Amino acid sequence: MAAKRSGPVDSVTEQTFPARVLQAKRPVLVQFWAPWCGPCIRITPIVEEVAAERAGVLDVVKINVDEEPGLADRHTVSSIPAFVIYANGAPAKAWTGAAPKPILERNIGPFLR
Repeated sequence: MAAKRSGPVDSVTEQTFPARVLQAKRPVLVQFWAPWCGPCIRITPIVEEVAAERAGVLDVVKINVDEEPGLADRHTVSSIPAFVIYANGAPAKAWTGAAPKPILERNIGPFLR
């Protein structure tokens, strides 16, 4: 099954998660979100901007927690938006909340080459 495309950020599913995240050659920022979540909607333009600016050094994907509850459970997502940086196929950093772009960049910065 192909990932759903939404601007510069792909939606991943249980089926596409291993290839897009666990086997990725570069760091991956995973955003857990839902279409009814106001903070998720507010941060989407920032996440898409970072994805476009960091194309080639960072992959950015999103997971709809309503459509993929198993992935959300495995990541112990209890509030959204939630973010996880994967590096070398493993979760390296996680945080929650819709923060301004400088905070997002500070969180991903150490994982960029």
